[in-house]
Amino acid sequence: MDVFEAIRERKSVRSYDDKSVPTDVLEKILEAGRTAPSASNVQPWHFIIVTDLQKRTALSTGKYAKFLKSTPVVIAGLGDREASPKWHVVDVTIAMENMVLAATAEGLGTCWIGSFHESEVKAALSIPDKWEVVAMLALGYEKEKMDISRAILKRLHKRKTLSEITSYESFGKTKPT
Repeated sequence: MDVFEAIRERKSVRSYDDKSVPTDVLEKILEAGRTAPSASNVQPWHFIIVTDLQKRTALSTGKYAKFLKSTPVVIAGLGDREASPKWHVVDVTIAMENMVLAATAEGLGTCWIGSFHESEVKAALSIPDKWEVVAMLALGYEKEKMDISRAILKRLHKRKTLSEITSYESFGKTKPT
């Protein structure tokens, strides 16, 4: 799958099969994050891979994160505030999006998790103070099911066109002909 196909195919998956993610596939996805660009090449990230049910349950207390209990893998993306005070959040986000696209290309589903209580995640995963929990990523094989709500949502909230979200040279200026 090429990168544009992965971008088009990517979707938020909240229901996962019990099938475990093979180590070589997980490492390929993590490598995609490791090789992401960062400001001044500081690479202010650390990723915690969580497969333990008790720990995944502890990570699932956010309002929209309940399904993490039944997700085979959760990746917590941490940013080093000291190494890159201004850019750690952006850099970790870029690395995690690389992982999302790599996972999609490998046939896995993902869901970006921003619904969490940082203090609870830090306690559950023994994260030192200098690290900020930027986001978590649910990862696994999508459970085969009929998802009517996703189909309805897709019809109600269509993607905006390029002309709706872009300007040329200044805000509101349309593409030159």
